[in-house]
Amino acid sequence: MRRKARRGGGRQLEVTVEALGAKGDGLSSCDGRPLFLAQTVPGDRVLARVTGQRGGGFKGEVIELLEEGPNRAEPPCPFFGPCGGCALQHLAEPAYVDWKEGLLRLALERRGLAPETLHPLRRVPPGRRRRITWSALKTARGQLLGYYERESHQLTDVDACLLVVPELQALIAPLHGLLERILAVQEGARVTATLCETGVDLLLDSRHEPTLTDREALAAFAEASDLARLSWTDGREAPEPLAVRRDPVLTFGGVPVLPPPGGFVQPTAEGEAVLVDLVMAAVPEGAETAADLFAGCGTFTFPLAERLQVYAAEGAEDSLMALDAAARRATGVVRVQAELRDLARFPVLADELSGGDVVVFDPPRNGAREQAAEIAASDVPVVIAVSCNPTTFARDARILVDGGYRLKEATPIDQFPWSGHLELVAVFAR
Repeated sequence: MRRKARRGGGRQLEVTVEALGAKGDGLSSCDGRPLFLAQTVPGDRVLARVTGQRGGGFKGEVIELLEEGPNRAEPPCPFFGPCGGCALQHLAEPAYVDWKEGLLRLALERRGLAPETLHPLRRVPPGRRRRITWSALKTARGQLLGYYERESHQLTDVDACLLVVPELQALIAPLHGLLERILAVQEGARVTATLCETGVDLLLDSRHEPTLTDREALAAFAEASDLARLSWTDGREAPEPLAVRRDPVLTFGGVPVLPPPGGFVQPTAEGEAVLVDLVMAAVPEGAETAADLFAGCGTFTFPLAERLQVYAAEGAEDSLMALDAAARRATGVVRVQAELRDLARFPVLADELSGGDVVVFDPPRNGAREQAAEIAASDVPVVIAVSCNPTTFARDARILVDGGYRLKEATPIDQFPWSGHLELVAVFAR
């Protein structure tokens, strides 16, 4: 198989790919510095062109694949290559699993850490994404809807996606038609679709100002597609629900929650179940209180509240309001105290945490440096970390270990097949 890239300038050289980087790009070298080559695997021999700089090295593109490496596989998706939604469909399964497991191990090693137990990778198969964000652009040639190319503003139009559940797959073609009618040429939008238990919750984010005719078309689309809710935002104001046919509901720990339009939830139901099971298994017998930090809409809050009294802190007001409203509506005993709190600027202090039994924290990709320092200074016996970024997790884990905690175990979880994203659950104890 020989693949040729588009012509252009730049230094050309023949190299052999030696490893995979953290984002899934192949790694070779140029002038003693790393050369990153997308869609290559170790062992590939390629003719490449240097196209720019990246980090401490160079980025390049493959002009021609001269010889295939031993772990190259045929990508299952016809859009793989130009589409930036996936990075690793061309990598054989055993090598893919080894690489994903290695992301966590290497991140910890760089911080001088090793868990007492590092569990095997837990995987969610493709086709299970219940939450996805597509980009859209109206051009003179027609409506585009899909994913951007890697490190590019070029949008790849797709009519199918192997990542998403069938209910979201079924929306791709109708969305093309809807946006073709509503958007003007060179207008764009971001489309966030979440499959809830009562149907799809759809958020359109665009600077286009919807007219009365547009609103009627959007309401008709919600009806025809049997959406639970359709909302619109210009990215500056809070989303406006344009059609609410049913409340979009997700259940956490037996408690129905109405997430805000476009609000963060775990991307797959199966991955969420793995995360919750691992968190709950780490809660010690006899524990009575827990702090759930970066609580979101309550993914862990409400399972914890089935057994413990929970303090939940979250910085996003719409998510915190959804959590608090769900706790107030819940039947039975739900012992939850919710607080709106920016945990990067105002972390929960060590004195506030001390005396508690468990801390769970699940920060965004940039981690929880400030909050980790306060946890490290507390006397909480068990800390459970959930993370979507092994690099920032390892930094925060180093802070906890330096504060006297042991890293007992860690489990990598792949909710994002064919990508460089990895989630994990880790347990610390004093």
